Amino acid sequence: MSELTRILSGLQGGDPRAAGQLLPLIYDELRRLAAARLAAAPSGNTLQPTALVHEAYLRLVDQKRAAWQNRAQFMAVASQMMRRLLVDRERARRAGKRGGQWARVTLDEATALVRPVDVDVVDLDQALTKLAAFDARKSQIAELRFFGGLSLEEVGAALGLSLATIERDWQAARAWLWKTLAESSAP
Repeated sequence: MSELTRILSGLQGGDPRAAGQLLPLIYDELRRLAAARLAAAPSGNTLQPTALVHEAYLRLVDQKRAAWQNRAQFMAVASQMMRRLLVDRERARRAGKRGGQWARVTLDEATALVRPVDVDVVDLDQALTKLAAFDARKSQIAELRFFGGLSLEEVGAALGLSLATIERDWQAARAWLWKTLAESSAP
């Protein structure tokens, strides 16, 4: 059992010291993921990677029903938490009393031959929700890639699937999202 898995077990078991032991082990990786997500945001974005990591971490360690199993599963849940935080923040910014401005994120690796496309985080969230309605696994893979910044190997470990399955589903999810987001942004 790795040290991280042991600490996650302690956190799940109610060990009050576990939360303090967990953060130093994962902080750098969570901050790297947050920085990558926020780097694609427009220059008007005021959220810093540190703030995103801290908010996500506080929500993660407050999970009472989470059955923490390993690092990959924890990082998968962390990526989902960051997605929710970014989408919630964007929705709040769009509210009429806050000016309703748009924020853009880069949809990385959309195709090898076409330049990256700027995609609105709320549009991406809606597209992932639509994809989840008929193929939850492909939606989860895309979420882990876009919001979690996980490699294909890490996604496979988090979901307990082979690399070949992840690559196949990732390619299909990427194509579906590309088409859906292009249609939603067409005049």
